[in-house]
Amino acid sequence: MNLSATTPRTTSQPATPSVMPVRVAASATPAGPASASISAAPATSFSGSAATTNLTPEALALISQLKARDTEVRQHEQAHMATAGGLATSGASYTYQRGPNGVDYAIGGEVHIDTSPGRTPQETIERARTIQAAALAPASPSGADQAVAAQAQQMELQARTELAVQQAQELAASASGSSNDSGSQKVSQTYQQLPLVPPKLDIYA
Repeated sequence: MNLSATTPRTTSQPATPSVMPVRVAASATPAGPASASISAAPATSFSGSAATTNLTPEALALISQLKARDTEVRQHEQAHMATAGGLATSGASYTYQRGPNGVDYAIGGEVHIDTSPGRTPQETIERARTIQAAALAPASPSGADQAVAAQAQQMELQARTELAVQQAQELAASASGSSNDSGSQKVSQTYQQLPLVPPKLDIYA
């Protein structure tokens, strides 16, 4: 998947966060993964055998590879989307390569998800778990997907630390008979001021 953070949130290989249509010229072998935040023009379709008439065995083999890559990339991004739920800030976008038959095939993709922390430590823990699940949803998570999952895990650990501090302050305040409002507010303010991770993240296929 290519998970792509809209404000730092999306698969075989990482992409780069800047959206612009890209078309990769046909080559002897399929191009590598898309770069962050890249989307391309929609694939065109050709029916009948005219598109493959007079093609060399090498060209036909390339078309077969491109078709397989297209299927893999789309399934990868859909797995991210299905698991990200409400944290997905965009649909899947793809980078295409035109085959010898004139058809555009998806060779890379990305999905943007929101990786900003929640309003409370508990909410952040829940969001971090969803981000990890979305990043690792595809059958074969890419290196970028695994990096996103690791970052989300760190976010969860930090939120758990904040939650433990908050609970300790509340217990101390309760034991001393004083209000726990000031302690909770202090932890909350510190938590809100320091985002655990960049607002968005890119996960690529």
